[in-house]
Amino acid sequence: MPRVLLIEDDRAVREGVVLALRRQRHDVNGVATGEDGLAQLRSFRPDVVVLDLMLPGLSGLEVCRRIRAEDQVPIIMATARGDDTDIVVGLEAGADDYVVKPVQARVLDARIRAVLRRVGGTPADGGIPKIETHGAQGELAIDRAGLTVTRQGEPVVLAPSELRLLLTLSASPGQVFSRQQLLEAVWEHSYHGDSRLVDACVKRLRTKMGEPAGQPRYIETVRGFGYRFRSP
Repeated sequence: MPRVLLIEDDRAVREGVVLALRRQRHDVNGVATGEDGLAQLRSFRPDVVVLDLMLPGLSGLEVCRRIRAEDQVPIIMATARGDDTDIVVGLEAGADDYVVKPVQARVLDARIRAVLRRVGGTPADGGIPKIETHGAQGELAIDRAGLTVTRQGEPVVLAPSELRLLLTLSASPGQVFSRQQLLEAVWEHSYHGDSRLVDACVKRLRTKMGEPAGQPRYIETVRGFGYRFRSP
């Protein structure tokens, strides 16, 4: 039974979501503040965090950043606004996905199950080696079986969406993937319009891989279409 930590300050919303998710066979712990959420992260050890963006006191963005500083648990951000700026800032802070409130229980359940599949599953590898190296000196190593990435021998700690995006792109070097193709392969979103998820994840992934700003070595932007992976 997946453990879900819900951080939501509105009592009525929190109780409603907890009840709905329990009906979907999730083990849910709901708390009202960011401080309580961070404490529960250590004691409850959730499989996924559903985080309200607009929290009193410690903001949802700050909670997201603090979680990412110590844990790669999947984070689904909930926002009462469909404001693009809020969503992008949240995604760049480390969220793996987002939902806009009021949240339908079936939508949230589907997002939770999708993000958990990203933790445990990998894209089809097409027969490529389980451990592959990239770069002139093989400085980037991707272990597909162990689901680990190292750069110059040092571990690169990736959130589930970041890892799955890298595995998807690197499985077919040189192939251009549209944002929609990546949404379907990584996030399992079948609808259009959420390119923000892809772009924010690429930005985080480039940073963690030590890509120079404006001069990416591995993940190239194909303007007007999407991204491709290359091994320099």
